[in-house]
Amino acid sequence: MKTMLQLDPPIPVVTPLGKALAHVVIDYGAEHDLLWVCFLQNGEIWTYRNQDVRAEKNVTFGRL
Repeated sequence: MKTMLQLDPPIPVVTPLGKALAHVVIDYGAEHDLLWVCFLQNGEIWTYRNQDVRAEKNVTFGRL
């Protein structure tokens, strides 16, 4: 079963290609990675596996 979740608001993340906003998470089930649909700052849209995406630094939430 595939589940898609639209993130509202989008989450600022860091990807292998730089900073981006994650807009959608796709979950194909227990034996698959989560997939993050991210809009890069240059307008490109990429999908990354869970292990390739990190939350952007945020002092308020203690992510330094």
